Amino acid sequence: MEETISLKEIFETLKKRWRMITSITLGAVILSAIISFFIMTPQYEATTQLLVNQGEQEQQDSLEVGDIDTNVELINTYSVIIQSPAILDLVIERTGIDRSYSQLSSQVDVQPEGESQVVTVSVTDPDPRAAVTLVNTVANVFQEEVETIMNIDNVSILASPDLGQVTSPVSPQPTLNMAIAFVVGLMAAVGLAFLLEFLDNTIKNEEDLEKELGLVSLGSIPEIEASDAQRTPQSEQRRVYDAQKATQAK
Repeated sequence: MEETISLKEIFETLKKRWRMITSITLGAVILSAIISFFIMTPQYEATTQLLVNQGEQEQQDSLEVGDIDTNVELINTYSVIIQSPAILDLVIERTGIDRSYSQLSSQVDVQPEGESQVVTVSVTDPDPRAAVTLVNTVANVFQEEVETIMNIDNVSILASPDLGQVTSPVSPQPTLNMAIAFVVGLMAAVGLAFLLEFLDNTIKNEEDLEKELGLVSLGSIPEIEASDAQRTPQSEQRRVYDAQKATQAK
């Protein structure tokens, strides 16, 4: 026979274990704040944009639709080339930065801007000055080398960032991390509360007894206090006698 949990039982479980739920949720938020503010290294991001257009040998007074489509298709190829050793090894050589190709590649992100002919190149680094230097060098090296690699000169740099534009870290985001920790901590705490309640098979009241045995309770015996259990007929008579004597004295 399947057991169903009523809304009343849900509220009773939450009320019974609210201290545990609050402690776990608060602990998750505090832990997230400590990690975000004191453990994680801030990362700064510098961004530049490249325009993929027609090569000089193919320039005309007007652009054909097919020409634009061809340029858009080249963007995917260019995205791979930008993050290839052919470009990034030259970036490492020119900047003299102490990074391997794989390390630098993990810092570089290339994203096409929708259906446009623009490619956005971003570099993240703990040092904002290094981020700016790297992203500008990546753009310059790619613009120079693409003519040799693709035998076509059709890349223009639309914007080059400077240090003044990279002022705030993009990660970590303490507020977002704490909000996520709150939701996850609350869900985990509530789940744990119901799990403990499910595993707790002790009988605490008449309702638990009726549910466990499937019987109807006809009555209950109140709990006897320790002071009442220690009373004897002689002590009870003595108590009544003392009470009567005190009344007569008045």
